[in-house]
Amino acid sequence: MTSCATPLRLTRKQYEARVPQLREDLVQLQVKLKQSPFKILLIIAGYEGAGRGEVINTLSGWLDPRGVETFAFQEPTDEERERPFMWRFWRSLPTSGRIGIYAGSWYTEALREESFSHKTTTEISRELERIQHFEKLLADNGTLVIKVWLHLSKTAQRHRLHTLESDPSTAWRVTPEHWYHFRNYDRIARTARRILKETDRPGATWTVIDAEHERTRNAAVAKLILTSFNAHLRRQKTVSRAIDKRAAARSLQPVGLQRLQALPLDQTLTPLEYEMKREKWLGRLNQAVRAAHAAHRSVVFVFEGWDAAGKGGAIRRLTSAIDARHYRVIPVAKPTDEEKAHHYLWRFWRNVPRAGMVSIYDRSWYGRVLVERLEGFATTKEWQRAYAEINDFENQLTDHGIIVVKFWLHIGKDEQLRRFKERENTPYKRHKINDEDWRNRRKWSGYEVSVGDMLALTDQPYAPWHLIPANDKRHARLLILKTAAKQIETSLGAG
Repeated sequence: MTSCATPLRLTRKQYEARVPQLREDLVQLQVKLKQSPFKILLIIAGYEGAGRGEVINTLSGWLDPRGVETFAFQEPTDEERERPFMWRFWRSLPTSGRIGIYAGSWYTEALREESFSHKTTTEISRELERIQHFEKLLADNGTLVIKVWLHLSKTAQRHRLHTLESDPSTAWRVTPEHWYHFRNYDRIARTARRILKETDRPGATWTVIDAEHERTRNAAVAKLILTSFNAHLRRQKTVSRAIDKRAAARSLQPVGLQRLQALPLDQTLTPLEYEMKREKWLGRLNQAVRAAHAAHRSVVFVFEGWDAAGKGGAIRRLTSAIDARHYRVIPVAKPTDEEKAHHYLWRFWRNVPRAGMVSIYDRSWYGRVLVERLEGFATTKEWQRAYAEINDFENQLTDHGIIVVKFWLHIGKDEQLRRFKERENTPYKRHKINDEDWRNRRKWSGYEVSVGDMLALTDQPYAPWHLIPANDKRHARLLILKTAAKQIETSLGAG
């Protein structure tokens, strides 16, 4: 944590002499940032009356507004409460090349809740741990996170509130909540020290700035942005983007690959057996999903598998058991330009379902450790740290009560070849096969290693992987219905 020594108070004349250069430097920063593959998040926090709004208004006047987004978060809405705590912050992140200024942030609620004793120490620690993981995820992805705590002594806070209140033109700025914070200054100060201590980490350090003198405060924040950006730019230039093909093909966890290769693919089901059992499990799945809806528990289905493994057909059978008003199928293809300008999880963060609803992902965030790993779209460091990032993401979902059901549809190499040829020879199936499918097939062994690592490193009790032998489509589809129904039932019983 950096604590700025109290600088000499700037006179009005000194301040006005510095402002033109600060403004020019900040705009030049934006020009460089626009050409850079990262974003800046500026978090302004501090005591009531420390001037967070004034600092943000000043910066907004100095910066080019076309490259800045300002976020102010109040009490969560009903829609936001139906998602994990971090959801509204996940989806608000600016794209690369832009600055996001946060008047209220993921710290606002944590500070408020503990200060007012609304949550236990354990709950607050859990939230702060989530924040640490989130900021590390951003920093690892290249984001420049600048966190400012505006410090104001109790005496200075009282003087500031009295001054504002005594002037009719500014009295509206002071609310009963401000005076509540003043009366509870000591407790809020203890909470603030704890938050700053527990969330001050490399890549997301806190800088404490004395906010008693407005002009000095504003100049200090602007200078911090400039020095942080220049240092970050130098660090980014030294980061290697080399792709280690050998690492991509090397197994991290052989046990996962062994589990995959040991899967029996000779299991079959006759049409009659399938027909006799299908309605039973469709009905049971329907009841399980309806029970989850009534309990305001969302369900997230993740379908991964080999090309031509039957994901689409399995999803169609699954959705036939669910009220069409309650589910959404999300096919995942190559990221758009907008999605590429965000963290790879951003496009999935946005689609977390509301309470009681169902999201079905036809391919998912696991692309990071599969196709992006094998095809070199992610560096070795990026895909290797993705396992922990994915586990944390799914843990946040399940902590919030969301039921995560993950399927890997596995077929043999010979069966895939047979299905590829069938698609080429069937007019209404030809759109399902392309050159990329054949190219991926030539990398079968590499993908097999990647799948094995995925299974070993992301198979968690709160979000287990279900391996589906899919050489026989009827057997696979029925097993998926049974597995989905049972996991939802078990989760509801445990909840």
